[in-house]
Amino acid sequence: MSTTEPTTDTGPTTDTGAAPAGTCPVHEFNHYLEKPYGEKMAFYDAIRDEAPIVKNSFAEHFIVTRYEEILAAYQNAKVFSNSAVTVFNPNPTTRWIPQMLDGDEHKQWRKNLNPLFSPKNVERLEEKVRHRAVELIQSIAAKGKCDFLQDFALQYPSFIFLELMGMPFEDLDKFLHWEDEILHISASPEEAARRRAAASAELTEYFRVLIDERRADPRDDLISKAISFEINGQPATQEDLESFCILMFMAGLDTVTATLANTFLYLATHQEDRQAIVDDPELIPSAIEEILRVFAIVIPSRKTLEDTEIAGCPIPKGSMVCLPLNAATRDDRQYEDAKEVHLDRHPNNHIAFGAGPHRCLGSHLARRELRIALEEWHKYIPNYRLSLESHPTEKGGQLGPVGSIYLEWDV
Repeated sequence: MSTTEPTTDTGPTTDTGAAPAGTCPVHEFNHYLEKPYGEKMAFYDAIRDEAPIVKNSFAEHFIVTRYEEILAAYQNAKVFSNSAVTVFNPNPTTRWIPQMLDGDEHKQWRKNLNPLFSPKNVERLEEKVRHRAVELIQSIAAKGKCDFLQDFALQYPSFIFLELMGMPFEDLDKFLHWEDEILHISASPEEAARRRAAASAELTEYFRVLIDERRADPRDDLISKAISFEINGQPATQEDLESFCILMFMAGLDTVTATLANTFLYLATHQEDRQAIVDDPELIPSAIEEILRVFAIVIPSRKTLEDTEIAGCPIPKGSMVCLPLNAATRDDRQYEDAKEVHLDRHPNNHIAFGAGPHRCLGSHLARRELRIALEEWHKYIPNYRLSLESHPTEKGGQLGPVGSIYLEWDV
């Protein structure tokens, strides 16, 4: 159902009838609820065919649906601000650094951070990353089955992130709980806000103590390096360092895990493509790019700093605008056969890592983690399939990671 008035349905609904001039179609869809796997992508695919922008009466925001308009919004930071990044909270009292910064302050943080995540620096982690991947894979290979998320997809990138940050691995379960409460709560907006605030307070206190420890005893880790950053000619403040750590925590523990889940769910259910990368591991880098494109995971939002419009739809100043990456990367106007996976697609200039000044800081590290995971997994466990007990869902939030995946193989 599409209308120019709010709807009552929370599922994906469409109507190909044109909206009146000066308006855009209205839907109601809550991407913060856990849903059957693929439902969110199906919703964005459907509304993309209807209009380049729609209004979502859930949390009162706009959703941009097509590549051209989404890319233009990402590249126009003067109008589409990162000062608010979730549709639930257009006026946040805290900020995640550097994600929620605009202008010169954001540039200064990125200038400090970019060298730490450069291809050269990431390459130095190769041996350690590969060792951890092999260690985990060998621990499950003889079992003939695994809970892929719990046994590998959570453990593998989390170890790497904790190593970079200088955080104790024995606290991983605590970190994962906080991450889930902040990013993936399936609850009412009020309950979600309450739980998110409680988890954020606990996490902030954890980092406050850790930052104080690093001030007294610096190490070769990301937190110690951040303490030495200068912003506007002054050392980074305690509050900004805490916010920076929180963002690194959420990004480091979540994005690669979600992409690994999508990757192995796809390969476990598409045996020809799985066999193709077993037979020719040189295909893995392009396979990663294609899976990143088709299953782009992040659903970012921006806040408008002035009255604007997209495709003739007026957007008032102060509006929240959702810019789903997979709405852009699955657009047939930009990519031939866009919703299908072609492992050897070339060229493949996707925006799965975003675009504009806020393009993902950790893209080089993520690509390396994904490549090593696929290389090593298929050496030890080349033939695997989705278990009959696996009923994948997408958890709620801005990433929508897969809820669970059970794999099995012959031993």
